[in-house]
Amino acid sequence: MVRHLDRRGFLHALGGSAAGLSFAWRSFGQATPDPIVATKLTDRIALLSGDGGNVGLVIADDGLLMIDGGYANRALELQKAVADKDSHPVKLLFNTHWHGDHVGSNELLGKAGVKIMAHQNARFWLGQKVKMEAFNTAVEPLKPEGLPAKTFTDGGKMNFGKEKIEYKWIPNCHTDNDTWLFFPAANVLQTGDLYFSGAYPVIDYTTGGWIGGMADALDKLLKVGDAQTKIIPGHGPLSSKQDMQASRDMLHTVYDRLGAFSKKGASLDDVLKANPVADLDGKWGQGFLNGERFLRMAYPSIAKRAELLKSRGARSVSW
Repeated sequence: MVRHLDRRGFLHALGGSAAGLSFAWRSFGQATPDPIVATKLTDRIALLSGDGGNVGLVIADDGLLMIDGGYANRALELQKAVADKDSHPVKLLFNTHWHGDHVGSNELLGKAGVKIMAHQNARFWLGQKVKMEAFNTAVEPLKPEGLPAKTFTDGGKMNFGKEKIEYKWIPNCHTDNDTWLFFPAANVLQTGDLYFSGAYPVIDYTTGGWIGGMADALDKLLKVGDAQTKIIPGHGPLSSKQDMQASRDMLHTVYDRLGAFSKKGASLDDVLKANPVADLDGKWGQGFLNGERFLRMAYPSIAKRAELLKSRGARSVSW
């Protein structure tokens, strides 16, 4: 049975301690957190921004669907923002992928009996300690109550209240477990970290991400919906297909440039010295990552991808 985590439930939880909600992922953190802001997209869909990754909220007559759940240390604050938007309980939490700035509400809501849903690879990574090479940090596993109980392998369709929802896994891009969700009637697309609006994206090559996959993912996402589709990115403001196209073009440009270095067998130091993104930094290097930090993720991801393909007996990366 799902315990109501509405205003009364929030106040009850606030009386306890949030210490148990700690999650060892602060790589994207800020010294002063942004306020959590709710933006109404339709009568039944809202965007909550300001807490880690963007959070989608779908309102039905008898409950709420949350898509992603921010940071663990702000889970109670996020639930207050949810309760302020609608007093019904959260019934389903959908994780777009495994990263801690998107799954921070899992333990709080899971303990309350909320069903959690994610790709099977997301559950795999959430259930073990992961050494993230790009950030030189270790991420601890979630407690059992925070793990997704419902998983899928590719994608599917579901109804929540009056909304019909399509969801689809795209392998090996930001990670190996990223999923997007599309609401056809509302013409709203939530991408998770498949898309960072106006900024270089994080590429988690430890868990299957790579620069070529990120570029290809945006090729696929640009075909979802139409020119009027409202896009909820993993990070950044509500976006348009035009915004996404610009990000797609940037990623393909970087992919092609780094591919030339890879073909020559250049080292990471060689790439950093050449700085092949110098002309892009003014526009794209103002988010989580500057050009150097982005290159330190993007370039090693090519070698990691080649290693993965080799281990599977596949052909090497071509350009």
